[in-house]
Amino acid sequence: MKRLLVFFGVLVSVFSFSLVMPLTVRADDDGISHRRSRNIVYVTLDGFRWQELFGGATESFIAKDAGVADVAAVKAKYWRETAEERRETLLPFIWKTVAKQGQIFGDPSQNAAAKLENTHKFSYPGYSEMFCGFADDEGIKSNSKIPNQHVNVLEYLNQQPKFQGSVAAIATWDVFPFILNQPRSGIYCHAGITPIIGDDLTDRERLLNDLIADTVVLWPDNQIDSLVMQASREYLQKKKPRVLFIGLGETDEWAHARRYDRYLYSAHRADAFLASIWNLLQSLPEYKENTTLLIACDHGRGTTIRDWTDHGAKVDGAEFVWMAAFGPDVKPLGVRRDVSPTLSQIASTIAILVGEDFPSASPKSAKPLGGLFHE
Repeated sequence: MKRLLVFFGVLVSVFSFSLVMPLTVRADDDGISHRRSRNIVYVTLDGFRWQELFGGATESFIAKDAGVADVAAVKAKYWRETAEERRETLLPFIWKTVAKQGQIFGDPSQNAAAKLENTHKFSYPGYSEMFCGFADDEGIKSNSKIPNQHVNVLEYLNQQPKFQGSVAAIATWDVFPFILNQPRSGIYCHAGITPIIGDDLTDRERLLNDLIADTVVLWPDNQIDSLVMQASREYLQKKKPRVLFIGLGETDEWAHARRYDRYLYSAHRADAFLASIWNLLQSLPEYKENTTLLIACDHGRGTTIRDWTDHGAKVDGAEFVWMAAFGPDVKPLGVRRDVSPTLSQIASTIAILVGEDFPSASPKSAKPLGGLFHE
């Protein structure tokens, strides 16, 4: 009887202990905690300022001096009295869905400004930093079409057996095959004003190729966003990649052209595209409830009506960026406070979101964004 009582006492003790101890998450062989997310879609809005992300349209820029053709119409569409209303009007999916169910980094008013580590403050150095995990000011200091010598996170993932052949990049800018060193990395990369290539093109892809051939070229090195949006949706449904990068570029192009109205409109359309991609992912069994959406930009811009159009080493404020994450493993913390993220953290974040350890292949890469995950 005494032994039986001792046995029951041990059981009660173990049971009580288990109630107060936190549940542990199974770790895979590589040491990364097992995540619910199996896939990631990463979207960038080239040169989109944090000011519009967190504050919506800037009233002083809704003016002829900022290239706005119809000031009254743009004010009616995008201007609201509070920053919260303005940003929800401009970017409803980001603020009504991502911010409530995920996290957004880069708000200076919350002691959480996000910055570049590279000092050049333009696109190739920014994209190289985000995909490779560190800045290389000496080796990458132009937008020239030079193959990137550094291993990038998409290349690393494509080398892993469970991701091989399931990593892709579709983007507006024709420099991406060089940034991602497509011949070496072996990933699928469709970028710029070029037709979709393949022996298994769908009817929709053939139609897109007709549109690519017939659409007026606005910028010789940059496709319009809508065609890349449609190509991305079709590729996602046809190939079902585990890792997909989508690079949108019109926010940067219209800013350089000093068209604040079209800059806002491009951002609003990009937000609608994010919503449509998310809805598409949730409609496909391969992606539903096991996919993370990551969003960011490659650099900031100036802060005044004179220099908001520009970025680069001499433009104050162009070093400030932002990023957002939303998915089954991301804690719903909303706008992050009291953190100091950098663009270089994106590479390791992409990897860890699908359970991989990029710093093991690239020790110079920055650690992932902190505080993302459910415990």
